[in-house]
Amino acid sequence: MKKQIQSALFAAAMFLTISATAQKNDIVDIAIGSDAHTTLVAAVKAADLVSTLKTDGPFTVFAPVNEAFAKLPAGTVDFLLKPENKATLAKILTYHVVAGNLDANAVIAAIKEGKGTATLTTVSGGLLKASIDNGKVKLTDEKGGSSFVTVADLKGSNGVIHVIDTVVLPK
Repeated sequence: MKKQIQSALFAAAMFLTISATAQKNDIVDIAIGSDAHTTLVAAVKAADLVSTLKTDGPFTVFAPVNEAFAKLPAGTVDFLLKPENKATLAKILTYHVVAGNLDANAVIAAIKEGKGTATLTTVSGGLLKASIDNGKVKLTDEKGGSSFVTVADLKGSNGVIHVIDTVVLPK
């Protein structure tokens, strides 16, 4: 019995240590640590947004996975990563960021408060519509495209990341 209690206490201490370590990472560190977000990380670096996204925030980031970028027309990512297209890339990337710390519960509460739709103002000044579709949070961009949140609440020291399956685009 004593050994079981010691094991349980050790497991709890390890969990708390891992949770505390995760909270020390900011949203950029979390993205850098994800094999599913290498394209996003390359784009954030190309747009010179790393230092901005490492500030206190807080930020809510809807982070497209590599496959989301692959859905864009052929050559789009390479075009956007060119230095002369930095402003366009930055606008697209900041369209995926909302000021504030909106965890999944806050997004769902806003959708309920909006009677099925929440309008989120992005850092780029654009609007994203959030709704629930087949039990998942759906984002609709200004061009009518949509994306679904596939993983929610990756919490960092300066905000939260929600993983999405499609790149959302401003007007």
